[in-house]
Amino acid sequence: MNDKASTRRALLRAAAATLALPALGLRAQELEDLDKVRASGVLKVALYKDNAPYSDGKGHELAGVDVALAQGLARELDLKLQLLPFDAGENMNDDLRNMVWRGHYLGYGPADVMLHVPADKHLMRQNPQVLLFAPYARETLVVFHDRRRLAKVQSGHDLVQLPLGTERGGGAASSLMGYQGGLLRNQVRLFDSGVQAADAVINGDIAAAYVSRAQAETALFRRQASGEPFLLSELGLPGLQDNGWPLGLATKSSHKALASALEEALKRLRDKGELLAMFRERGLTLVAP
Repeated sequence: MNDKASTRRALLRAAAATLALPALGLRAQELEDLDKVRASGVLKVALYKDNAPYSDGKGHELAGVDVALAQGLARELDLKLQLLPFDAGENMNDDLRNMVWRGHYLGYGPADVMLHVPADKHLMRQNPQVLLFAPYARETLVVFHDRRRLAKVQSGHDLVQLPLGTERGGGAASSLMGYQGGLLRNQVRLFDSGVQAADAVINGDIAAAYVSRAQAETALFRRQASGEPFLLSELGLPGLQDNGWPLGLATKSSHKALASALEEALKRLRDKGELLAMFRERGLTLVAP
C-alpha cells in the first residue's frame, strides 16, 4: 500500500513538472533577450537616415531628437549605445523586417530596438513578429504658409493656384497631389525633405508647404526666422489621419522583458523632464502621443 502511494505521488510530481515546463521556458525566453543585451553591454538602436529633426547627419555627426532619445535610453539602462542608421525601405513592413525581427539580407541588423515607429495596432497585426510600444510623441501634418500670401487654410481648396511644396515619396505628397483627383498636382514642387520644403516658404519660393509640424518648426529654428509672417495650420486630407500618428518603439515580439525595461526607461526620461527638453532644445513642440 505504501509502495502504491509512493508511486502515485511520484507520478503526480512528474506530471506537475511536465506541465510547468512551457511556463518555465517562456519565462526563460523573456529573461534571455534582456540578459543578452546586458551581457553585451551595448544597446543597438535603429534610426532612420535623413530624417530631420529626429535623426540626420553623416556618421558620428548623426543628431536629432531620436539620437538624443537613444542616448537617454542607453544611459538609463546603464549600457553603451550603438546606432544603426538605415535608409527607409519601400514601406514600414520592410523597415520592421530589416531592422527589428530578421535583419537586412546584406547582413545589417537587426537592432535591439527601433525608434520612430508608428504605434499602430493595424501595423502590428500586419507584423506579428514585432512588438510596438512606448509612444513618446505624436507626429502631425500642417500647412506651413506665409500669411501674406495665404491668410488662412480651412480646406484643400484654399491652396488652389498657389505654388506648393512637400517631401518627395511621403504620405503628405500622395495626399496633396491626389487631392480631388489631382486638383493641386501641377502646383506641387517635390523636395528631398520636409525641412527643405519649409525653407522654400521662408525664402519666398513657394506660398505653402505640406509637412510635419516638426519639420516646419525645424526650418524656423535653424534659420532663426521670425515666426510672425508664418502660420502652421492643421489640415487633414483624404488618406491621412486628421490627428496624426503616435511615434513609438519596436522590438521583436518575443522580447517582452527588453520592451518592459525600455518602457520604464522612457518613463523615467519623461518624468525627469528630459524628453521634453530634447524637443525644446531643438525648437520643437512635444505633442503628447
